[in-house]
Amino acid sequence: MSGESIDEAELFVLFEAARWAPSAGNTHPWRILYARRDTEQWPLLFDLLVERNQVWCVRAAALLMFISRTTNDQTGRPLITHTYDTGAAWENLALQGTLRGLVVHGMAGFDYARARTTLDIPDDFTVEAMAAVGKPGRKEDLPEDFQARELPNTRRPLTELVFNGRFPK
Repeated sequence: MSGESIDEAELFVLFEAARWAPSAGNTHPWRILYARRDTEQWPLLFDLLVERNQVWCVRAAALLMFISRTTNDQTGRPLITHTYDTGAAWENLALQGTLRGLVVHGMAGFDYARARTTLDIPDDFTVEAMAAVGKPGRKEDLPEDFQARELPNTRRPLTELVFNGRFPK
């Protein structure tokens, strides 16, 4: 990423896209905690990342933490689809960011337990994932071992992922 900042208004366009994800009967179980670089909140999220993710996204404009509520706040019943809805919110956000020419990169490499305490996440929320958002930078600005990974990657073929009827034995 380039290190250029993204203002709140631009970031909130991404949050608006996330808002339109499936919402478990309009309960919206997902929440997004965020920090923009060069703000007092940045170290709260940045320091949760594993070292390699810190190296990779030190020039990000914003870091996001996705969490999801596990119970319906009106009925107290379990929200079975809280993770599904949160994943859809993430995907909407990522697609909107990509359409706007931003780099949007999801990450699992961070300290989940410390995130809960550092960010005061309530017990009825699950810490799901983090993401870095920024304007594209030059590949040459990355450490050499990271540059080698900056290629289009492949995915498993659909024949390994999609099945008609029952799961294959």
